Amino acid sequence: MTNTTSLPVTRSLSPMALAMRRFRKHRMAMFGIGLLLLLVLYVSVVGWFSSGYCAPISQMVYGEAWANCNDTSLKLQPPSSDHFFGTDVIGRDILARTVYGGQISLLIGISAAFVEVFLGALIGAVAAYYGGWVDNLLMRFTEAMLNIPSLFLLIIGARFFGSGLPDFNFFGRELTGSVVVIILIIGATSWMYIARIVRSNVLSLRELDYVSASRALGASDRRIIFTHLLPNTTAPLVVGATLGVANAILAEAYVSFLGVGVQGSTATWGNMLDGAYQYLETAPWLWFFPGTLILLTVLGINFVGDGLRDALDPRSSRHM
Repeated sequence: MTNTTSLPVTRSLSPMALAMRRFRKHRMAMFGIGLLLLLVLYVSVVGWFSSGYCAPISQMVYGEAWANCNDTSLKLQPPSSDHFFGTDVIGRDILARTVYGGQISLLIGISAAFVEVFLGALIGAVAAYYGGWVDNLLMRFTEAMLNIPSLFLLIIGARFFGSGLPDFNFFGRELTGSVVVIILIIGATSWMYIARIVRSNVLSLRELDYVSASRALGASDRRIIFTHLLPNTTAPLVVGATLGVANAILAEAYVSFLGVGVQGSTATWGNMLDGAYQYLETAPWLWFFPGTLILLTVLGINFVGDGLRDALDPRSSRHM
């Protein structure tokens, strides 16, 4: 009788499972995830349970009203047990404004990144798929946009269109129309690099057999682009979207610091820095707390983006 040795059964993992395994092994990405979770909890949970005393109306103020409630007798108060982050030049609580300003900053970052990825993916895919004069026209336009400083376009656009829209209500929050303008302008001035990456990927994908088979079976160009080509460029799109959020938050901070960003009573981390340069030494808490939150958010997003880039790279399998 012959003894047979049983071999261990190995279960093959899907590409997504392999990517998730690589991502979980990326220490800086895990640190970035933890940092972002803490920041999200800060701008959400703290806002739910926070309240403050507003002397002019002599009552406890809850929610967003706390961020805009001011008492000029308490202006430029340093951090204390009553105001953990101090107060600003008109007596508003810095803690409250960083909580609710963080919500708007993250909203701007995520929304602008969505616009950026949508435009970049669409233009890059269309240019690569059709080729010829379509490719030349779209790529020359992309190069022209790259040659114009995006910050310059952002400042000009925010200056002329920032106050053109009325205020609106968004999930119970009263936002100025400049929020929408800033989102659209940031997204419309940041898509060029994604378009070039998507174009290079689609140029190689469009010659594969499954695309030729789909075309032979009568699939429309739109179906081929959105069903077969763009889903296979997910990796660069995910990384681009992640890093686009960080870039959008920084861009909003730039223009708000220059006084042409989000206007009115809507607080963001960026417009909290507007005017703080006058108090760099006398009231450092005006810029320290919103500036630190911007720094931590951008660092966390960049760490996650680096982890996603490494995890979604098929060549990373040799490092498992």
